[in-house]
Amino acid sequence: MGDREFVFTAADFERVRKMIYDHAGISLAATKQDMVYSRLARRLRETGKRTFTEYLALLERGDRLEWEKFVNSLTTNLTSFFREPHHFPILADHLRKIQGKQSIKIWCSAASTGEEPYSIAMTVVEALGGFNVPVTIVATDLDTSVLATAAKGVYPADRVDKISPERLNRFFTREALTAGGGYVVKPELRRMITFQRLNLLEPNWFVRGPLDALFCRNVMIYFDKPTQHKILTRFAPLMAENGLLFAGHSESFLHAADLFRSLGKTVYDLAPKKR
Repeated sequence: MGDREFVFTAADFERVRKMIYDHAGISLAATKQDMVYSRLARRLRETGKRTFTEYLALLERGDRLEWEKFVNSLTTNLTSFFREPHHFPILADHLRKIQGKQSIKIWCSAASTGEEPYSIAMTVVEALGGFNVPVTIVATDLDTSVLATAAKGVYPADRVDKISPERLNRFFTREALTAGGGYVVKPELRRMITFQRLNLLEPNWFVRGPLDALFCRNVMIYFDKPTQHKILTRFAPLMAENGLLFAGHSESFLHAADLFRSLGKTVYDLAPKKR
């Protein structure tokens, strides 16, 4: 395109596709060239680079901070409280069935700006009757900028407008200092969650099992099938015998039937031979 601020060739795009795939497993479609340009052009301005060749060379030299910003730029964080709402009653029923356990562990592997892990925590409180329950929730994401937002737990009014008044009153306080009157997650709910960066392609994960629930929703759509299977192979040993794996509405793990069995409604448990 002649009106672009920077030259962005097909070869540049292919280098970006390879770099983000090798680093984070994200498989960028060939149709994403304009999106990639618009997001990375900002990084060129910020770093003072005049060409994509210069910018990508900066990454190839191993600039850790810029790698973080590069990945953050190319990841999409579409989320909302109680998104795909059919999953939360299923989680609540599961929690009530196992509430006699000494310790219950839940991993939210794509925390984004926090709406999903806070929805999980609210479900825990409602299902088990209080904040002081033996439940550990670990919330991770590849993107450090969204994790910082999640840890703060401050949301504008339009982000919580679909939450019932009862839940708003129980789990949030009104933040007068926020433009338009935002809401802050109450400390007792925030304390239930540990937010930490994790790249699912890293060889070592700090998350330990057995996991009673694992939310990996709308993550696998960014990976090709071999990468999906590799991650699911690593999920399986972390699952409790009756643990549940929650996927996104457009995701299917049927190609990993050796690892997980579909229970319907994009919920899975371990395949019988993996128990």
